[in-house]
Amino acid sequence: MRLYSKTETWLANLPYIIMVCTGAAVLVLGGKNQTWAWAAAGVYVLYGIAGALWTMIFICPYCAYYGTRGCPCGYGMLATKLVEKAQHECFAEKFRKHIPVIVPLWFIPALAGGWMLWRQFDATLAILLGIFVVDAFVILPFFSRRHGCSECPQKESCPWMGKS
Repeated sequence: MRLYSKTETWLANLPYIIMVCTGAAVLVLGGKNQTWAWAAAGVYVLYGIAGALWTMIFICPYCAYYGTRGCPCGYGMLATKLVEKAQHECFAEKFRKHIPVIVPLWFIPALAGGWMLWRQFDATLAILLGIFVVDAFVILPFFSRRHGCSECPQKESCPWMGKS
């Protein structure tokens, strides 16, 4: 198992952080900087944080990386402060059950931004939405699969890698 440095862990989280930040910016800009748009963006950021915590609490305890620096995103180490380790044989089942909780993070800004652009085109919003889409649907999955999944001891049974 490869051990990740703090810098590598931070870099592994960067695409998710960018996704949440650009998603919030899409909501603010698409909502023309109105109060409700800022509120929606704030809720979206909180949802992004809650999604990471949800993963740590309900998926990480079942992962072989739990409590080790072998977890590229560092969630495995953080999870030890929140929950006890569980049997890793249940990982695929828990992953499949709990990952849908965070999936809307990928679609809320994309759908809202697309709808807002359809109603009234704005070049800045289009560029920001493009950055969000490329990060959320290309960069983040690419680095997740290449950086963490390729070395994962549970990749054969992981729904994300598509082998189970």
